[in-house]
Amino acid sequence: MLFDTEYKTITLVSEGLFKEKGSKFIAFCKPIYSIEDFKEWLIELKILHPSAVHHCYAYRIGYDKSQYRMNDDGEPSGSAGKPIYNVILSNDLTNIGIIIVRYFGGSLLGVPGLINAYKQASVEAIALNNIITRDIVEKVSIQFPYEKMNVVMRIVKEHQLKIIQQESDLDYTMYLELPIKNADRIRSAFELNFLVVNYISTY
Repeated sequence: MLFDTEYKTITLVSEGLFKEKGSKFIAFCKPIYSIEDFKEWLIELKILHPSAVHHCYAYRIGYDKSQYRMNDDGEPSGSAGKPIYNVILSNDLTNIGIIIVRYFGGSLLGVPGLINAYKQASVEAIALNNIITRDIVEKVSIQFPYEKMNVVMRIVKEHQLKIIQQESDLDYTMYLELPIKNADRIRSAFELNFLVVNYISTY
């Protein structure tokens, strides 16, 4: 297949815990859909855990997995954000953020120990979540006269399309999700009935 038509993500907020030499690594895992959402969540956790010495994280956002970032927050370079991100990669997930709050226990762990701690906390948080596969979809709109309603609804039901929104004025406007793996076939079904499909976005 030349391009992906689906992606894997999570549906829950979950929490993992790893302890080593008195230090606690609490991993929070959450569905994230924008960088702004992630920044707000990070602020919330910093307020909830003000005495933690580090708030390290990684995220990946978008159906195309194009937005990502990792941060060590003062830990040795590559010892925190990268192992968190590698767990996201190894599970092939997107629209996910993991923030790990570390409480220092008095003993230094060294870079290998830190890498293992951040990895294991992340693995635990994801293991306690729910991983699902979602279709990549196009959001489209169709404007049509009321007498075409039965035709439109027949196509919607035949292809089990999700109706996002409906508006009525002089004509009727319906906003739909088309799974991209079947989008061309669905568009053809509408166009054969003289209905114009207007593309809005992909997600």
